[in-house]
Amino acid sequence: MRIDIAGLRPERVAVVPSPLAELGMALHALAEPGHHPGLQGWVTGVQAGLDPHLADRMCDADFLWTTTFADLFLPYAGIPGGATLPGATLAEELDLLDKLTDEQFVNAALEFSCATCYDIGADWLVDAEQGRRRALELAAARGPRQVRFTELLLTDPPRIRAWLRQFLQDCDEAFFAEAWSRLRHQLTADARHKTDLVRRKGLAEALAAASPAITLDEAAAEITVDKLSVGRTTTGDGTLLLVPTSLGWPHLAVLYRPGWQPVVHYPVGSPELAAPPSVEQLALRMTALSHPVRMRICRHLARSAWTTSELAQAHGMTAPEISRHLGVLKKAGLITTRRRGRYVQHQLDIAVVARLGSDFLEGILR
Repeated sequence: MRIDIAGLRPERVAVVPSPLAELGMALHALAEPGHHPGLQGWVTGVQAGLDPHLADRMCDADFLWTTTFADLFLPYAGIPGGATLPGATLAEELDLLDKLTDEQFVNAALEFSCATCYDIGADWLVDAEQGRRRALELAAARGPRQVRFTELLLTDPPRIRAWLRQFLQDCDEAFFAEAWSRLRHQLTADARHKTDLVRRKGLAEALAAASPAITLDEAAAEITVDKLSVGRTTTGDGTLLLVPTSLGWPHLAVLYRPGWQPVVHYPVGSPELAAPPSVEQLALRMTALSHPVRMRICRHLARSAWTTSELAQAHGMTAPEISRHLGVLKKAGLITTRRRGRYVQHQLDIAVVARLGSDFLEGILR
């Protein structure tokens, strides 16, 4: 992931916590606790006390945060001018979310579940009938709830926008306000420290402190974020925004949506993972993972369940080729398979991969 920062002035680098982004990571952790082994106690406590009606509503739009979390949780990046910063409170950031156009909202909401070309934009989802059919087709693979939600999102965005705002406010009242009251002090302190590094030692030092996976080539005026995904963006005349997250470890995310200001969403802290497997299991599984295509497949399967045809389209390969790779991963016990109606979905077994060690897990979840 590369960010062109040519002409970026030091005062246009901002390190600011975001309550809405942290709420997005909270919902992600509740949906995919295997991604966040250090939060098992918190997840268990929240789920035990969750109102059944609110838990049921979480299922309606879980594609906004299950794979990772949608750009909707960073709405300030989509405000024209490239200079809007996160709000101090969740209410302020929900107001920023309301400032996005319907087109921005729909495209950002469907990016992970119903788009395949994030880096070239997803405007076709709103404008092209073919794109709308594709969105509904992909939603169908996720289940009837997702189909209903996607239909409403495409036909009546204001209704979904109001639903989402109320849902996020209810989550805040139910569990997030208490968590944010604890986390905001840690995140504010980290943001203050990174800001001080930018001023005293330069951007390269601050980025390295945020994550060893982020480097700055000052001669080329380019930031590189070492991930298994590929993308490029530029700060242009806008701001480079760094947003710390406590609940988000080990995810290191880069918002590079065309027309939006770049955001690096970096984790603070690193919980310990379980011990590695036996030598025989390790040899079998590492052999299965040694192929670069299978590593990239694992990146998709770590975030959500995918069908063979979806993986084939995402990787530009044939279904038989993908099936052979899936067979190797399944033989090694690294993926699980389930049938939902006429769809067969595959997903990475996070618990098994975690036992291989934190380096690999962090690499594919970064």
